[in-house]
Parts: sequence; structure tokens; C-alpha cells
Amino acid sequence: MTESATSKLLNGDICHRTSNGKKASKNGFVKDHSLFEQPQKYRRPRDKNQNVPHNSSLYKKPFVESFEETPLWVAVLTYMGYGILTIFGYLRDFLRHWNIEKCHVARERDEQKDFVPLYQDFENFYTRNLYMRIRDNWNRPICSVPGAKVDLVERVTRDYNWTFEHTGKVVKDVINMGSYNYLGFAENTGACADAALEVTKMYGAGVGSTRCEMGNLDIHEEMEQLVARFLGVESAMAFGMGFATNSMNIPALMGKGCLILSDELNHTSLVLGARLSGSTIRVFKHNNMQSLEKLLRDAIVHGQPRTHRPWKKILIVVEGIYSMEGSIVRLPEVIALKKRYKAYLYLDEAHSIGALGPNGRGVVDYFGLDSKDVDIMMGTFTKSFGAAGGYIGGKKELIDYLRRHSHSAMYATSMSPPVAQQIITSMKIIMGEDGTTLGADRLRQLSQNTTYFRRRLHEMGFIIYGNEDSPVVPLMLYMPAKIGAFGREMLKRNIGTVVVGFPATPIIESRARFCVSAAHTREMLDTALEAISEVGDLLQLKYSRREQPLPSLGWMSEESLLQD
Repeated sequence: MTESATSKLLNGDICHRTSNGKKASKNGFVKDHSLFEQPQKYRRPRDKNQNVPHNSSLYKKPFVESFEETPLWVAVLTYMGYGILTIFGYLRDFLRHWNIEKCHVARERDEQKDFVPLYQDFENFYTRNLYMRIRDNWNRPICSVPGAKVDLVERVTRDYNWTFEHTGKVVKDVINMGSYNYLGFAENTGACADAALEVTKMYGAGVGSTRCEMGNLDIHEEMEQLVARFLGVESAMAFGMGFATNSMNIPALMGKGCLILSDELNHTSLVLGARLSGSTIRVFKHNNMQSLEKLLRDAIVHGQPRTHRPWKKILIVVEGIYSMEGSIVRLPEVIALKKRYKAYLYLDEAHSIGALGPNGRGVVDYFGLDSKDVDIMMGTFTKSFGAAGGYIGGKKELIDYLRRHSHSAMYATSMSPPVAQQIITSMKIIMGEDGTTLGADRLRQLSQNTTYFRRRLHEMGFIIYGNEDSPVVPLMLYMPAKIGAFGREMLKRNIGTVVVGFPATPIIESRARFCVSAAHTREMLDTALEAISEVGDLLQLKYSRREQPLPSLGWMSEESLLQD
């Protein structure tokens, strides 16, 4: 079989045949010699803790994650809550149908009743009857820099969240616990803001063309060279939108006859990119290496459906930090599987780049691994760098191929020059190339804030998901009525939070998601923690049954933080 162009670029053996004298089956494929022991049936642990890696020899430091089991009575009450809401939803739809209750949703006109319907009422049932009750917790307008504190435009509703009116007042100095401002670069003063202002005067705010036409500026090439150096790869390419970096580049690399193995909790942009590629998609259990290895072995042994031909390419798609769970990918084990079964690895570091590792270089740096072991390194500039857009890094041949074949590269407008300068300046600060220790100080502060915030929440008795070193901190709410109540009560205490529920999470695992920042002072965190504890008592959210919190095993000292 002839390799495709992208397969040659990624340097892999598409047949996945045995080597080094290992015993093969009749068709030349490996059928056993699994890297991780295969259990007869995958079963989540009772308390859903994942404290011990499956192969501890691959890790240079302790790997601690916690997913405490949902209490049975909480799960029962949560299902009952959704059931009651559903019953009342059908009752209200009945009243709307007979014009007893005013209907605010879009409906078909009577003269078009014989046409194909444009609005599927049943599909919007959740939005009408459940989401609308707590809609005031989202899309709040901000009228300041989204830094450690923000100013919110006050708004009211007179029709139960269907529409909002601004009162003209501003809620000042709300502590921002929801933005992805991990290193505190979302600011309008300092080196980044000054540099972006100078570039705006020189280049203007927009480009008005694509990179392949008249939109390729010298500042774009400087930024891409810096990104490649920061990641430790041969070449890198930047894109104007982080979501499109995934959704438009995966189809350029994968196609029919290829297999994508995707973590079940991957971001929507990765899911969309996989679907657009036309590849076969198989999902493995979150961060579960036995599940991933089983899919790899089955793919190699059985090949493509019906024909049983070898897959052209097998791509493993994972994230560095999972934004809803706060968990960190088991990258050493994923790389070991990738090498064993001759697959490729696509790593999305949207949340981990800048936020993890002694040098801020993401999950690869966090585990002390070689960036060359990751075939495609993807990340965004929207979080730790306080900018916009995304990047892909890897071999020069790979990046050259994407420049010619990626829809996001060929048809999208170039990145705004001040945004590019924001990325350059913040990245140089992180790397220490600005001649100061500001980058190292922010990395240390983020690590200390994360450890402190997670430890205090555990001590208070909340159920917290994720890795001990993850700045994404999900606090479990469970019941649907408590989603809106938590967000409103926290705002009354001048704390801005993000609350998340079904369908973004499993139906019984609604949560509040906090994002810790280096810009948060200890006083801010203490104020937020005091409010969280008060609201937790008010809403009875302290569900944890642990006697003691898990020990924090992150970087605690300056020496350990700055050493690889």
C-alpha cells in the first residue's frame, strides 16, 4: 500500500507490523504483548480516585487525581429534580400551546404549516424549560479588563430571563474566578499592553487579507519562530482562532481510511474536526490507558471494517488539561502506547500551555518529556497569553503541508498585529527573554495559588474534581436548582463564577468551575473561599465524605519550580 502525503510527513509505519523479532500472527500484526495489563472488564473505582498511575515507572513525580463518587442520595435527588422540571416543562408547553401562557419562542406561521418545519420544538425543550430558568448566570456583559477583578454591567429581567434590560449601573470590583487568565496577562497596563499599542500605531488593528495573499506580516513570522523555539519543535504555524485550529486542521491531516482514537471528554473543536475529516472515530474512556490500548490492539489486529485492510493512519487525540474535569492527560503512558503501536499523537494544550510545567511549556514540560515524541502539538493563545488564536507545532514538513492544505490557513484572515505582539511579548516574559524574572514569578504564583485554593476547598468538605496541579478547579453542585442559585449567591458576594450543567456535563454532575490565576492575591483567594464556604453552607454543597484532604504534591519551593 502506498502511503498518503500526510502519512509520509508524520513518518509512520501504516502497516503497524512487528519489529525487533517479536512474534507476529499470520497477517504480521501484533496480537498480544500489551503494554498495560488488560482487565476482563473496565470498572470505575468506587470513589473514582485515580491516584496511582497504571505504569508508575514512566513518571518522574507523583501523579494525583481525584474524582470522588457522587453520594447516592444526591444522585437520586438530582434525577428527581430533573424529572420534576421536565414534568413542569411539558405542562408549560401545554399552556403555551393553548395561549394560556405567553410563548416567547420562535414558532411556525400558520400559513406555512404545510412546509418542512424550521423550528423543532421538542429539540428546544431543554432550552425553553430548563436553561431559561438560570439563563441570567451566563452572558453577563463586562465593562473592564477581564483581569483578577472585573466590572459588570447590571441587568434585570421582567419576563423570567427571556430578555434583559440594562439598569445603567455597574457592579464594581467583582473577583474574577471564571476567566482563563492563568498567568495574569489579561491587562491594559505593563509591557504587553505598551508593546501592543506601539504595534497598533505601526500596522493598524487589522490586516484585511489571508496569509497566502497580502496578509503575511513580518511580525507573524517572528511570532511563529518564537513559538517553535518555546515548544522545542522544528516549526510552528499560528491561526487567528483557537477553535478553528482544531476543527480545520484535523481534516487536513486525516481522511477516509484513517482511524481517530479520541478521549471521551475531548473538546467540541476536536470532535468537530474529527467528524469533518471523514475518518472512522472510536472513543476511549477518559484517561484510561487500558481502554486506549484495547482500541489500538483491535484496530491493528482487525484493520478497517469489511475489508480488514490496515488503517492508513491511526491518530490518538488528547488534551493537556481537560477544561471541565480539571484532569491532566497521562502523557507518559499515552506516548508509550503510541510508540508501541506505531500510532500518531495529537496533543491539544489549550489550557495546559503556560499553566503547567516548571518552564510554563505545558504538559510535556510538566512530565519532563521530549516534545519530539508528540507528532502534532496544538495550543491556543487565548488563555495563558491573554491574546487570541491558536498554533500547531511539529516537524517542518508537517507545517509546510498545513500551510498549503489547511482551510484555516488558506481562507482565514491573518491574525491582528497587536494580538500577535501580545503573544510575542508575553511569551518572551515567560521564557525570561525580557531580562526579568516576571515570568518565573508568575509561574510560581500560579502553582502556589492552585495548591492553596484546592487544599482549602478540600478542607471545607466540597467535592473537587481533577489533578492537584491543575488550575482548573471544578466544584460539584449536582442538583439543577443549585446551578443558578450558586451563581447568583456568589455574585451577591461580589464573586464572578462559571456554573455548568447538562448537556455540557453528565446530567448528575453539574458543577461550578473556578480558574485560578497568578493575578489573584492571597487576599482575593481568601475572600472568594469565604464566600464559597458561606454559599456552600447555605445550599448544603459540602458533600465530601473524606476525613482528610489529599496531600498536595505540586511544586512548593522556588528551586523545585524552576528546575526541570
